Amino acid sequence: MSKFAKRIAPYVKSELEKADQLQKSGDYALAFTHLENAHVLGQASTYWHVKVHILMLRWGIKQNDRHEIFGQLIRIIGAAALTAIKGVPTGNTGGSNVSPIAVMPIKPEHEAIITMLEDKP
Repeated sequence: MSKFAKRIAPYVKSELEKADQLQKSGDYALAFTHLENAHVLGQASTYWHVKVHILMLRWGIKQNDRHEIFGQLIRIIGAAALTAIKGVPTGNTGGSNVSPIAVMPIKPEHEAIITMLEDKP
């Protein structure tokens, strides 16, 4: 696991825990928002990038959302193959409701975390 992956882990895990709790309480839409947050935060790490897409796939299966399931299968392959060579679009939220190649703005609070962790020696 890269240094960045280890540094970003608490922030990604926090979003994943929120997503899990919301799914358990039945708020699937808000849960997916936290999966998207985890995706943006962990996107520069192959480990976290693939893991979040797998969790998005699981979300799609639980929702019986064929579009999300198919989209996540494609995104898992892309995340595994392209993250290490910086071939992923910055800020992309990772869901099948957006193009997998779309660059998107990053929320200021997420940008601050990412920048702080990338700048560490």
